[in-house]
Parts: sequence; structure tokens; C-alpha cells
Amino acid sequence: MRARLTALSALLVAPALLLAQQPPEAAAGREEKVAVVAARQMVVAANPHASDAGLEILRAGGTAVDAAVAVQMVLGLVEPQSSGIGGGAFLLHWSSRERRVRSYDGRETAPRAAAPDRFLDSSGNALPREVAVESGRSVGVPGAVRMLELAHRRHGRLPWRRLFEPAIRLAESGFAMSRRLNALLERETALRNDMAARSLYYDGDRAKAVGTRIVNREYAATLRLIARSGADALHSGAVAQDIVRAVRSHSHPGDVTLDDLAKYRPLERAPLCGPYRVFRVCSVAPPSAGGVAVLQILGILERTPFARAAPNSADAVHYFAEAGRLAYADRLRYIADPAFVPQPVAQLLSPAYLDQRARLIGERSIGRAQPGTLVSRRSLGDAAETELAGTSHFSIIDRRGDAVAMSTTVEDAFGSRIMVRGFLLNNQLTDFSFAPEADGQPVANRVEGGKRPRSSMAPVLVFDSGGRLRMIAGSPGGVTIINYVAKALVATLDWKLDVQAAASLPNFGSRNGPTELERGTVYELLEPQLRQRGHEVVAIEFTSGLHLIERVKGGWRGGADPRREGIARGD
Repeated sequence: MRARLTALSALLVAPALLLAQQPPEAAAGREEKVAVVAARQMVVAANPHASDAGLEILRAGGTAVDAAVAVQMVLGLVEPQSSGIGGGAFLLHWSSRERRVRSYDGRETAPRAAAPDRFLDSSGNALPREVAVESGRSVGVPGAVRMLELAHRRHGRLPWRRLFEPAIRLAESGFAMSRRLNALLERETALRNDMAARSLYYDGDRAKAVGTRIVNREYAATLRLIARSGADALHSGAVAQDIVRAVRSHSHPGDVTLDDLAKYRPLERAPLCGPYRVFRVCSVAPPSAGGVAVLQILGILERTPFARAAPNSADAVHYFAEAGRLAYADRLRYIADPAFVPQPVAQLLSPAYLDQRARLIGERSIGRAQPGTLVSRRSLGDAAETELAGTSHFSIIDRRGDAVAMSTTVEDAFGSRIMVRGFLLNNQLTDFSFAPEADGQPVANRVEGGKRPRSSMAPVLVFDSGGRLRMIAGSPGGVTIINYVAKALVATLDWKLDVQAAASLPNFGSRNGPTELERGTVYELLEPQLRQRGHEVVAIEFTSGLHLIERVKGGWRGGADPRREGIARGD
């Protein structure tokens, strides 16, 4: 183990080099971190205040789901660019007593009035992305709070109201503006147009300085309503009326109604589980493509010489990128809301299909992979799209051995840039394909009323050969989440890195375009070898946010991605 870690240490570039080449939002959060070990319970979340809130609830005797509620409410305050009560989420829950994984879908839905041409102009062309995103028409019906309420009813122990106390205290007393939030606010332009957000986060045209105390009393008041009355306080009554008014009165109005909000229901879905070597990996099913794609990448890698490739080699990147191309091609063609498009998940993960896909990988790059041909599938078109990266992830283990992996989002940074009662509304509907048809065929992920847009979120639970929980994982990052999570899994399960080293490891892979290497890391040195194998290679900044927990002798070890400001806390 020591020799392997020594060999890999060269991959973890000096902080000064990496910081010099990161964008502001990445540089602001980059710091070297060490693994944290705890005997009984742990929270790893994207902000220290959120991790502290989760641990407070665990120390009070709360469950992993209780802690998840507290973490989400704090994240909506201190990390508003990524998630909040105006967005949606997917949650995986492990019950150690029942030895059962459950999956909860709190993905936003399109208003009933939404039509397939929602993001087309009068000439039938796609709207500019910023016009679509920064508007009322991008807002979906939020689902995170209803979903957490459902999970709490089934797996909570502390009173619902107690779980809101850390966030309410912090919102009323204030928190210090972080470097990362300050950098994102400085780069942001449209948020200044919302008067409530401008007053909260800006001094004139400049973001409030790092360290400035941000007090959000409106958010505290909204949380008090939800703490007292449950999710109904968000989905009906005065708060719902304000949401509808803000969306429909925007200069680019949307069509969310009070009926849309009142009728939203979270769903419990069967988790999506599959084998990887001696392990069992579980994630979430469609409408998220994350679980399917991660399991496809792992299944394809298992059928290649990847296991024999050195972690810092062109071979390892080659096989990983090629598996990614194949998985992303299938994601784009097939995955969507199963209530609207039959999902071929069993075929996509069948051993015969994975054998077939793996045989396409040779010594040279595929280039652009085509989706596989499935049995008895209606024709579907592919439409180019971009899933933005305003997302967060946290991992929790409680003293009973129960676990939560939850990925949560408002879609783009600061969502739709519409603030209501101290929180931001999502722009989740731009996760739909803008083009309803391609090559004369319907696109699976086109806009339809009541539909849930495709996601790449991939919260993961890993089990060992004896069925014991081995690892809790997930990341933000938009469409790149799939590669981030798959990288963390091969880094821990194949390369035997601890979770902190896996989170810190340079990112790499392909989204069925160029092979991407993390800029400012020694992985860039692999470019000539990859080009010789037919890869188009680009070096880019990555702002993954992997938050990982693994079982170790005597307890649990947590790791937080150094590219963001997350931290592990535990006892």
C-alpha cells in the first residue's frame, strides 16, 4: 500500500501550480486536505457550516436522514450557487438493520403547460443559453424539500422542526462570505438584476468582500414556516404564491402554477445496482443518467485490460476515456424520465451488451462513439445539450451504520437568478434537450409537461463481497459528474487509494468528445502518448466536489475534494 501511494504522489500536483491555472471559482476553494477518521459517525459536505450542522444532529441522536435535512438547509444558505430549497435532489439510503438500499427521487418537474418548443425562438432555433437559463421559463417545480420530508417520515428519528435549527441560527446570526462564493458572485452578471439577491450579496456592483457577514433573515423566516408546517409551506400558501408571482412576472416569464406546486410528489424508485469486480455498486435510476453511465463505465472497464494499467499511465486514461465515450453516447440517446420514455436500463447493463460495447475498445481511440443498438427500441434522435454544474453532494454515516448519499442541485450556478423569500429558484428545465426532434426522430429528453429532466447526478453506495457497506460517494459537476464518480471508484477499488487521495487525484476522461485532462497536473504529460493513439486531447479546469466516506478498521474515513471548500467532520 505504501509503495502504491508513493508512486501516485507525483500525480497530486503542487498547490501553487494548480492554483495558478484554475478559474476563480476553483482557485477560491483549492486547498490541500487530509483524510479524517471517525469511530462512529461522519458528515462530508461542501461547506464547513453544513458539515457542522449535520454532525450536530448526529450528536443529538439523529439519523443519517435527519442530518441530511440539516445539511441541505445550511447549504441553501451558505452555498446558494449550488443547491437549496428551490431545487431538487436524489437521495440513496442504506438501512443497516434492514440491509436494504432505498432511492428517493426529488427531481424537479416541468409545469403542466410546458411544451416541446419551450426553448426555441420563433424561427425554430435554440434560444441562447443565457436567455433560457436566466428566466422564468427555466424554472421547474422544486422537489428537494418534499423528498426530504418523505425520507424523514420513513427514516428520521428527531422531530422535523429540530432539523432546521442550525440553518435558522446561522441565517439570523450571519456567516462570513467565503472566498469561493465571493469569486462566483464577482463573475456572475445576471444575479445583480434581482433586487433581493443584489441587496443580500452585493455592495453596489461588487460582491461583498470576503469575510463580510451575510445575514439572510428572509431565508430564516421561510425555514421557520417549513419547520412548523412541513413541505406544504413551500408548495402552497403565501410562499407558493410568491414563487408563482416571481416566475410569471419575470421579463422572460415562465408558467409554473399553484396547482403545479401543490401536486408535486417525490418518488421512491428501485435503486440501480450492479457488480464491479468483487463489489456491488448502487446508484439512482432514471431520470438520472448518472447511475446507468457509472455502472456502464465500470462494467466496460472490467472487460478491458484497465486493471493491469498503471494509474498514472496513458493506458489507464485511454481505457477510462473510451469507456466514457460509449456510456455518454448511450446516455444521450436513451435516458430520460421513465414516465414518458420506456427505459432500456436492463439492456444497457446486461453482460452481453457490455461485452459488445467493450469489444469496440482497441489500441486506438474510437473518436466519437455511437450509441449501441438495442432490441425492440423505438427510434430516438440525439440532440446536443449542456448540463451545467450548479450542484452539491454530501455523504453521511450515522452511529447505527445507516448511510445517506445525496446529490442536490439548482442546475446552473445561482439557478435561474430569481430569488424568493431568501432562496433561489432552479433553472432545471434547461436540463431538457432544447431540440424536440433530431433527424426526424423524437428526442428522449425533450420538454414535456409534468416530465422530469434528465440528470447526471450519481450518488453511490458501494458494498463489499460480504454485503457490508464499503463506501459512500458522489460529486457535483454537471454532466462531468459521471466521470468524477467513476474516477473516485476506480481510484479506491482498483488503485487502493484512500478516499482523500482519490478525491484529490487529477480528473480525466471523455464525455464522448475530446479526451480531457486536468490542467496544471502531471496528467498533461500523457498528451503525446494519447495523441499517438488517436485521441483528441484538451487540458481543462475541473471543479469536481467529491465527498467520500469509506469503511476502515475501527470506523470510517472521510475525504473532501480540495477543489472546493468541503470538509469531513466526525466522532
